Amino acid sequence: MRIGIIGTGNIGASIVRALSAAGHDVAVANSRGPQTIPAELLVDGARPVTPAQAVEGAEVVILSVPLSAIPTLAPLLSDLPEDATVVDTSNYYPGRDGTDLLPVGMVESLWVSEQLGRPVAKAWNAIGSASLATKGTPAGTPGRIALPVAADRSIDKQRAMALVEETGFDAFDAGSLAESWRQQPGTPAYGTDLTLDSLPAALGRADTERAPERRDLVVKVFSSWLGAGTNPDAQWGVAVARLICGGPADPADAANPSKADGSTAEH
Repeated sequence: MRIGIIGTGNIGASIVRALSAAGHDVAVANSRGPQTIPAELLVDGARPVTPAQAVEGAEVVILSVPLSAIPTLAPLLSDLPEDATVVDTSNYYPGRDGTDLLPVGMVESLWVSEQLGRPVAKAWNAIGSASLATKGTPAGTPGRIALPVAADRSIDKQRAMALVEETGFDAFDAGSLAESWRQQPGTPAYGTDLTLDSLPAALGRADTERAPERRDLVVKVFSSWLGAGTNPDAQWGVAVARLICGGPADPADAANPSKADGSTAEH
């Protein structure tokens, strides 16, 4: 497919590498200009372009920018054909995006859809950047991580799920965009690297009232260690997310946060 990707941060960069390696026609852009796209993102044929060029002729446009930057992209997408798919990978972090950006209780991707004036799919938002970069595996691999995908239109969901699979993860149909709050920060499915067997139950345990509190607690834990000059590894981050947000159905999981997917967590 012809895919435009806007954003070359850690998440966007991993998606660029995976989808261009899979043979898609990938055009990649950021806010600083084509000349700033790292050469390492272009080795499998991805093309550095402007944001306007990334959108032109695209069947799928993937937005990998901070949530607060979403409204600035609306003019770029205004002429995109109705049948094109827009994928939102963003998450709301008040310390970065502003405490008054979203109305209280607003589902993040519903807000994105309103800002853009068109349907979107939500995907790749529920995995940490380090896990996305290093933990993708071929389909059928035991312990393969699963990622939730939410959308209202069937074509958007089908495309997004297919592309998630090509980045090395099992895609799980997480329902409508209104249900995508279940994969937002602070929920059991966010940043916890679960398998297809464990992910549905995690989505079901999501608590809309307590998720923001748990999101902010995870941020405080990370900030405390980073402020002390420590750079925790990816598996430590997964363990923290599971302990704070996971709400294990089996009490034994609380003592063994790696139990859900059989991996070994390093604290």
